[in-house]
Amino acid sequence: MASTYLSLHYHIVFATKNRVASLDEKWRSRLYDYLGGIIHTLGGFSKRIGGIDDHVHLLVSLKATHNLADLMRELKKASSLWIHNTIGEKQFAWQQGYAAFTVSASALERVAKYIANQEQHHRVKSFKEELVVLLEKSAVDYNPEYL
Repeated sequence: MASTYLSLHYHIVFATKNRVASLDEKWRSRLYDYLGGIIHTLGGFSKRIGGIDDHVHLLVSLKATHNLADLMRELKKASSLWIHNTIGEKQFAWQQGYAAFTVSASALERVAKYIANQEQHHRVKSFKEELVVLLEKSAVDYNPEYL
């Protein structure tokens, strides 16, 4: 084949340190815009970003040259600095890990709607319950001790 064709889409989830409810609704949408800008600057494409006060969901498309771990390190680092310097939350930190799931092109719209409805979703399900469902649905081995 003379060219390379890719469809690399990820649903990424990460939480605030100790799952502290520190993502204030007053500035959360600005954070989402900033996260989208970071992804764009790194050469990716953000399809949908959302979440609630203790975690964030991102639906992103990446290039073959992206390394997911590097992207996540830069995303968390830059957004933490933004929260410290712009919002003034000097003690803010993200939790160390993250979850990332590949998404087929046919499921992009469904995942985007899921991310858009996080506020409603978490009225009945905790972040931990949500994460367990995502991990099990994707057949990811996990240790409950670290959730």
